[in-house]
Amino acid sequence: MIGRLGNRLGDFVEGMVKPSAVRIFQERGIKVHQVFRGVEAERDKKKIQIDLLVVNDIELVAVECKSSLSIDDVNDHLERLTKVKILLPQYRGMKVMGAVAAMVIPENVGKYAYKKGLFVLCQKGDSMVILNDDKFKPALW
Repeated sequence: MIGRLGNRLGDFVEGMVKPSAVRIFQERGIKVHQVFRGVEAERDKKKIQIDLLVVNDIELVAVECKSSLSIDDVNDHLERLTKVKILLPQYRGMKVMGAVAAMVIPENVGKYAYKKGLFVLCQKGDSMVILNDDKFKPALW
């Protein structure tokens, strides 16, 4: 039962992030043309699943959505980002960035994700906001 509830909360977070994705990333200078939900890829026995893929002609942001974010979730997403261009070769020539989104982000986890070069998105009121300051430079994969 707990696992199913966790999945539903993750779906809820995805539902919160998706409509906000265009606005929040455009505010950071990333012109969004498309947002895909639940992207899955498999090649040569390697797999990835990306909750949200935010795309324009030259950049993409792979977003991991959780109800409560942990260090392990951040590390798993960092590993996933190393596989994007391999498993989704149509994006090979693009700048790949990462983001994590959650309803609950412990301060140490948010700082860790920031230091690893990920956008950190959190619920504020009825929408999502980027917690990263204006000095933030996202890591590129």
